This record gives sequence, C-alpha cells and structure tokens, in this order.
Amino acid sequence: MAEKTYDIAVVGATGAVGVEVCTCLKDRNFPVGKLRLFASERSAGKVMTTPYGDVTVEVFSVESVRECAFAFLAVSGTFATANAPAMAADGGPIVIDNSSAFRMNEAVPLVVPEINIEAVKDSRLIANPNCTTAIGAMALYPLHQAFGLKKVIMSSYQAASGAGAEGMEELQAGCRDMLDGKAVDNKVFAHPLPFNVIPHIDVFLDNGYTKEEMKVTWETRKIMDMPDLPLSCTAVRIPTLRAHSEAVTLETEKPVDLDAMRKALEEAPGVRVVDDPANLKYPMPLTSTGDYEVEVGRMRKNDVFGDCGLDFFVCGDQLLRGAALNAVLIAEALAEEIKATA
Repeated sequence: MAEKTYDIAVVGATGAVGVEVCTCLKDRNFPVGKLRLFASERSAGKVMTTPYGDVTVEVFSVESVRECAFAFLAVSGTFATANAPAMAADGGPIVIDNSSAFRMNEAVPLVVPEINIEAVKDSRLIANPNCTTAIGAMALYPLHQAFGLKKVIMSSYQAASGAGAEGMEELQAGCRDMLDGKAVDNKVFAHPLPFNVIPHIDVFLDNGYTKEEMKVTWETRKIMDMPDLPLSCTAVRIPTLRAHSEAVTLETEKPVDLDAMRKALEEAPGVRVVDDPANLKYPMPLTSTGDYEVEVGRMRKNDVFGDCGLDFFVCGDQLLRGAALNAVLIAEALAEEIKATA
C-alpha cells in the first residue's frame, strides 16, 4: 500500500523560518504530496529553489491554504491573528503557527512534541513556542521528571536570527563595516550588534522585564503544566548568527545526583550531552548551528542551593529547534496519529 501523503502549505515561505521548514520536511522524510509556498503579493510569482525542486510562490489566500492538509505559518502575530482561525476552521488543515499570537490562548495548545504532544487533542490550530522557551524546555523537562523543579533562573544569549533574516543581514553587514572602519547602522536592533551585547529583546514591561523574558516564563509554565513555576529570565542579544545559548540555574525538589542528571539528559529525545570540559567540549553556537538536537553541558552542582541546586548550559539552533524543526515534529506526530487511526 502506498504511503499516505499530505499537501503542505508554508505561509511566509520566503523568510528564514519558512525556508527551514521546507528543509526539515525533506530531511525528515515527511510524506509530502505537493508543497505549496505562500507569501505577499510582492513575492508572488517568485520561483524558489526547495529540496522538492523549484516551486513558484503563490499569493496568500485562506481558501488556497485550506486546500492543504498541514499549514505552517512563518508570519507575524498580526497576520496570524487575522487569518489562522479561518484557515483551521470547519475541518481545515492542521495549522501550526510560529508567531506569538496564540501561545497563551487557553483554547490553543502550545506544544513541544517531546513534552506535551497530548495537549493537541482535537485542535486544528497549534502554537509553536518562543525559540528560547523551546530550547530551554528540552533540558528542563527531563530534569523536572528526575528531580522536580522548584525555581528556575535563566540568562539567554540570543542570536541575530531571532530577529529574522533581516537581523542576520544587519549583523553581517555591520561586522564588515566595523572592520572596514565605517559607521555601523542599526535598524533591526536597538544598538549596533557587532562586537556588542544588548540586554534588550522586545519591549520593556511595567515589571522591568522585557516581553521576551516574560514569554519564557509564561510559555514554560504552560508547556510543562506548571502554572506557578517561579522562573526568571534575562534575555540578551549577542553577535552570533543563529544559535541561542542559555545559562540555567535550578533549585530542585529532590537532591541532585550528577550521574542521574546526566542519565536523564542522555535518555531525553532531542538532547545531546556535550560535557567534557577536560577536552574542551561543551555546548557552543558553533557546534549547535544546523543541529537538530539541543546541546547540554557544563553540568555541576550549584553552591547557592546546595544539594538541591544545579547549573548547566544549553545551546540550540534558533531556526530549527526554536522554530521550524519543532513545527515539523508536531506535524510528524500528528501524521503518525492519523496513520494509526486510519
């Protein structure tokens, strides 16, 4: 019997995440029937080279997307709010939205498939988490299962790709200009990013945190079904291209055993332990870029919280684990469910 295939819509196909969605679908052998790419009128008619061959970009319409089985949205929150519910309504495609529009909507599941795919139930609109949240949750969840999380303190070091292709282009152009002794323009970031770090991502809120920092708190609580988890994040933009890093300190409910910690992470799907400081091996953006797994290392007991404290460092590709890959893994899991119930 021939394998069931699914027509796929990628909305926002010309952006960095849209391009990576197409690559992930092919790399993971997702059963794609027809790949359809959608973008604005400005990009309509453009021929994009994809792993499935050249595909002509179509002008977006809800009706066209509803002809597909799965729709991946790599668009703004405003666009998603205006269009995603209509796409998914009344037996429409399964819509996986990478924007922040629906993440904290109680009626919409927020999913990291290795953690809470069961949250999807019969929903046809699914939210993809914030990139920093998704990368961190991959390590937090197995440690919660092993020791119980009591408090989480995180500092994130986020790549230019978090601001899209425009962010990466501004960083690359700025580095060239700075090395050439020219003035560096910054339109995407609050300050020039080359050879700099900027402790400011998204808007500042009344509580002193940025919205990016609060997204990590709010979304982690929802994904892990821990509505009262104390979590504090400081988000910093750094001059790397596309891998986010996170320094994490935990206070746990149970005393920490480092061997048990290592075992829990080694057995966790989507996680690779890179923790051999004697041989200079630890998570880094250079090694996690382009990798489907999240790297975890620098594991040690924490002197502040004693036997119930630990520190570690995480790196993950922001465009993959933090966006496109997570979305494709959601679709994979749901396609397997469809196959199992056929």
